[in-house]
Amino acid sequence: MSSATVRKLHYFDGRGRAEAIRLILALGNEKIQENRYTFDEWPKIKPEMPLGQLPVLEIDGEKFPQSAAIARHLARQLKLGGKNDLESMKCDIIVDTMQEINEGYYRAWFHIKDEQEKKEEQKIFINEVMPKKLQGAEKLMAAYGNGVWTVGDNPTWADLVVYDTIENLLKMDGQLLDKHSILKTNREAVAKLPKLAEYLANRKETSF
Repeated sequence: MSSATVRKLHYFDGRGRAEAIRLILALGNEKIQENRYTFDEWPKIKPEMPLGQLPVLEIDGEKFPQSAAIARHLARQLKLGGKNDLESMKCDIIVDTMQEINEGYYRAWFHIKDEQEKKEEQKIFINEVMPKKLQGAEKLMAAYGNGVWTVGDNPTWADLVVYDTIENLLKMDGQLLDKHSILKTNREAVAKLPKLAEYLANRKETSF
């Protein structure tokens, strides 16, 4: 990417919906400015954001919302989107599958306010949604990847989205990957990528 272009990533001080973007930047060896906001600061910042939500990628003063669109754009820019159009679509399919898992996770843990309803939704997610989606993801990875990477024979942004998604799920079940050998092999390979390993070793600990 052009060094003359000024980029900023706007998000809260946590991993959340911005972490996959940060992983892409780390693997692509691209450093950009980050503006991290507290929840107390957010109401004042919110009107400045296009959809009143975060994350937002700012490029030369213009602000762009939607985490998946930001991640996809940066992946293309940093040559992490697959070798050709077909691999690019396969990456999108893996990512969309992970996004379905993430939306179920965010709904069950953060969006529902009623405590009883939240407990029921979390139970359904853990016992029904998560196993089904992970089984589907492994089926896709077996078809699209090489036994290590999710798509093709090189790391792509899909691997990073998978890594970030699984990180949340491991909080609920530390033995999760013992049931999913393809995901386990992939996660271990991602963690060993030198630029990723460096980023993860120095990553700030946050509450989410």
